Amino acid sequence: MKILVTVKRVTDYEAKLKLAADGLDIVRDSVNMIMNPFDQIAVEEALRIKEKDSAEVVVLSMGTKDAEAQMRAAMAMGADRGILVETGSNVSSEMDSALAAKMIHQIIKRESPNIVLMGKQSIDDDNHQTAEMVAELWGVGQATQANTVTIKGQEAVVVREADGGLETLSVDLPCVITTDLRLNEPRYASLPNIMKAKKKPLDFLSSSELGIEHQPQIKIKKLSYPPSRKSGQRVSNVSELVNKLKNEAKVL
Repeated sequence: MKILVTVKRVTDYEAKLKLAADGLDIVRDSVNMIMNPFDQIAVEEALRIKEKDSAEVVVLSMGTKDAEAQMRAAMAMGADRGILVETGSNVSSEMDSALAAKMIHQIIKRESPNIVLMGKQSIDDDNHQTAEMVAELWGVGQATQANTVTIKGQEAVVVREADGGLETLSVDLPCVITTDLRLNEPRYASLPNIMKAKKKPLDFLSSSELGIEHQPQIKIKKLSYPPSRKSGQRVSNVSELVNKLKNEAKVL
């Protein structure tokens, strides 16, 4: 079995971000970059499947060469090798979900994995649609927002998060599975594994080698800070509270 796991380089969710002068991107200088948390869960789940069913785990990322740090982190966790598609630009600001899906699909055709594991979304763009596009391009089944994953022969049984409860799906392999927060808790890489990860194979590909024709479908027009939260108000009685909730907050 071969499992392909996508890994995206994103800004630390605890970092205080600043907007660039043109208002079209964020300033990344001196900002800590991490592996997308949902992707880290996907890597962990791939490793757990590997430990049960003896699989090869291949991690894939797209972006600048800086993403090598996050890929080495995935390999330190236990992934066997990696593929980095260099785009020559910042993947977050110049790549839409459709282009990302097309690139992943090209790698799928080269690698022929049994399972593609992806985070349900990245914490920077929060599009929650790339994996679905990959499944459509590949022509296979998908199970999103996985809470539990069990491989039984040539099918995956996935318990997924749904509105108001859980839903159990059976998906034939090959398939695409996306991970939710409650699927697992990613392991910490040991120092010996961190050292070993430096020597694990990592292939660098240029995005031009994939031969993809794509016209961007989304263009960022403006980024802005969220509105500052207004201070609270004191009311003298219940009637005044109800009046403000009804006429100002408009929640009644």
